Amino acid sequence: MLVPVILSGGAGTRLWPLSRELCPKQFLPLVGSETMLQETVRRVAGLGAGQPIVVCNEQHRFTVAEQLRLIDAPARAIVLEPVARNTAPAVAVAALAALQGDAAGAEPLLLVLPADHLLKDVGAFQAAVRAGLDAAREGKLVTFGVVPTKPETGYGYIRRAAGTGPAYRIAEFVEKPDAARAARCVASPDYLWNSGMFLFGARRYLKELALFAPTMVADCQAALAGASIDLDFTRLAAADFARCPSDSIDYAVMEKTRDAVVVPLDAGWSDVGSWAALHDNLPADADGNVTHGDVVVEDTARCYLYSSQRLVAAVGLRDHVVVETKDAVLVVPKDRVQDVKNLVARLRRLGRGETALHREVARPWGSFDSVDSGERFQVKRLTVKPGAQLSLQMHHHRAEHWIVVSGTARVTCDDRVFLLSENESTFIPVGAKHRIENPGKVPLHVIEVQSGSYLGEDDIVRFEDSYGRQGTST
Repeated sequence: MLVPVILSGGAGTRLWPLSRELCPKQFLPLVGSETMLQETVRRVAGLGAGQPIVVCNEQHRFTVAEQLRLIDAPARAIVLEPVARNTAPAVAVAALAALQGDAAGAEPLLLVLPADHLLKDVGAFQAAVRAGLDAAREGKLVTFGVVPTKPETGYGYIRRAAGTGPAYRIAEFVEKPDAARAARCVASPDYLWNSGMFLFGARRYLKELALFAPTMVADCQAALAGASIDLDFTRLAAADFARCPSDSIDYAVMEKTRDAVVVPLDAGWSDVGSWAALHDNLPADADGNVTHGDVVVEDTARCYLYSSQRLVAAVGLRDHVVVETKDAVLVVPKDRVQDVKNLVARLRRLGRGETALHREVARPWGSFDSVDSGERFQVKRLTVKPGAQLSLQMHHHRAEHWIVVSGTARVTCDDRVFLLSENESTFIPVGAKHRIENPGKVPLHVIEVQSGSYLGEDDIVRFEDSYGRQGTST
């Protein structure tokens, strides 16, 4: 059985301010109407694959589950990493999860895919996967090498050995080269970009990993053995997984094993690792501009201009990126886009919350948008999904006013439970136990006005919660 393993880690800092710590690029519709995670799951359709195993950050769990629900793609497991430990341990726990309950059965083949890659030609991708199946069944560890289109210095390379294919023995892994060596690599048909996608048997991978990193396998086994099931999620035992060494599949296994092979892949691949890469992978106008949203340009060429809400107007720009969100604006020359990660690091040192969250924040029950704030007040717009409810909670330092804009709300305030319709409102005093629910079949929109001495999201005491969040603010 072919089991897709979707690696949904990473922060995507080079695509700030769209990509943020709690909403990184894999959860964004950067190149189409669906998010990159959704596109990754969809591209295995037609391969006869089983339900995917998704490995993700614990803080992203509800986003992953909701995005899979929206495309009707239930996961075999959503494994939550309490801390990031790179790809080798992530795939190890996925391999162990794939083998659970089937110790004596046929070995599942794991198709390991990062959730934040772009592939324009799904048919070519699926053909490459089929081409690698026989090698994987024979015990080889298959990686997919992208046929390079330019002398890229931001990618690692793989040199394939002589052979007839479709799976070639790997002769050499090349670290990210300088421009001169990258040009030489592209000039040779033997060099391929290292895509970070893999195909191998679950037991085979664990056996090789145990040869080179036995402690890693032991820690992953302990982390999964001590895991707890929380709704749709598998929570790894935090102490065991935190003890696990951090390493990539390439360093931990592929560069050491004698059984690594590479299948060439020519499918319009990109890891969308920068704004310039995104610009290169989207349709441009006659002047080379890629625009999104409310954008007006004059005498502007070869730019990427993104508006989420407000008008973005540009005059006389060449080779620039301009990105507007509700709470931040980025302006950067295209040849400096790799330095956006340094800017994000500086913002973190300054304690700026814009590195972690958008102004509109997803929650398992819906979302809230912080519309305005000032001394002792904050205004939010709540969107509650049909049938969803917020936790039964209390605040020590703030009172709240709720105004229903559309839909119907069922409100709990201490011992009272009542309905509010459009244009009706209520007041929640400081210290009152309260909850808002959407009993209807359409989204509920509420304006919430908070007032008090402290308005932080950590001023929440939860008494009941449908999503297992007692004691947390997420």
